[in-house]
Amino acid sequence: MSSLIQKAVLCLAILFSIISETNAQFLSQIGLKDSVYSEVLNESRQFFVQFPEKFDPQSDKKYPVAFILDGEILFPALTVTQKFYMGGFLPDMILIGVSNQENRTRDLTPSVVEPSYGPNGGAAQFLRFLGEELIPYVEENYPASDYRTLIGHSYGGLFSIYTLIHQPELFENYLAIDPSLDWDDQLMLKQAKEAFTKEGLNGKSLYISLSGQLHMQKPEITIDNVMDDDSEFTMFARSNIAFAELCRVYSDQGLAFDWEIFPKDLHGTVPLPSLRNGMISLFDWFQMEKTELFNIPETPTSELLDILNYRAEKLRSHFGFEVPPFPEDLITISGYMNMDMGQMEKAKMFFDQGLKYFPKSANMYDSMADYFEANNDIVSALEFVKKAYEISGSDYHRDRMGELTLKIK
Repeated sequence: MSSLIQKAVLCLAILFSIISETNAQFLSQIGLKDSVYSEVLNESRQFFVQFPEKFDPQSDKKYPVAFILDGEILFPALTVTQKFYMGGFLPDMILIGVSNQENRTRDLTPSVVEPSYGPNGGAAQFLRFLGEELIPYVEENYPASDYRTLIGHSYGGLFSIYTLIHQPELFENYLAIDPSLDWDDQLMLKQAKEAFTKEGLNGKSLYISLSGQLHMQKPEITIDNVMDDDSEFTMFARSNIAFAELCRVYSDQGLAFDWEIFPKDLHGTVPLPSLRNGMISLFDWFQMEKTELFNIPETPTSELLDILNYRAEKLRSHFGFEVPPFPEDLITISGYMNMDMGQMEKAKMFFDQGLKYFPKSANMYDSMADYFEANNDIVSALEFVKKAYEISGSDYHRDRMGELTLKIK
């Protein structure tokens, strides 16, 4: 490693340390702080946990999990991304921010490079910690499924790709933000050429981003001519681009791959747009389809039911467990919208599906009661309100039972 790159690495490490100390005091406002003692690393490791907005600790529901490295810095950005794009673009997830405030270079780099400004080359041990200790701890203590996403920036991005190469089964999705693929004379590029010829990448997804900081001294160096520059100033960008080209070659073997450059962003600012675009890219298959048919009165009930069933099966095949095809609110609204249009068959279908996928929801039983009351079936309406009351115990449902009972008399 050249002295120039060493200095850049040192500056970045100092910057991470300063930002970490500044942000750490606020993380309690965003996520639950937890820690696990690592026998592998012989030290305690801190991490942060954020639950979905409507998380119910009494529920037995399991969630996909996204692990983000450098959690003390990047965790807030991930939580904001999740908050704005959940539902239509991203599934409800448990977010885990892994702290790399200490021993960052040691843990996230895949080989020993000399001379250096500190310990490095400990990625294999850190990967053991994730796979043998942190992930089992998370799954034992939180409602986490085994559908996982790994996110990293800079050295964290390098580590994400290292994990994809050496233990791809550990995560389904990999997001590498401006990864330091120049490390050790493009070691990951060399290892990937061998690893990508083997099986094991089928069903895996990788998103890589590159900042517009292609040359620190020459702004005339752009994405169009950077590969023609053989100086150490462009080694970082050229390594990223070369790795992307390799991934495109092997994408036919099952690796879903996406790559993007953010020309107006620097290495330190590129995580924010990369998290947004990267998570949407990795979960492209999750995004809702044909929802416009819900708003067209002429759409047959059978076609709407087919849309719900298709999506439910698609989510089950990806996650490995049953997932409601649409959020409860959307199913409920669709039912009421069809009631307003006088399309009672469609309304009942949506409420039936709501009860199928949300059997513990008092709101869904109450909505079905509205359907029956609108159709002058007061006896059935009362039965569904009783079920809603059994779940909620609310004064509203108790009073409604009384009102419906009077109508029957």
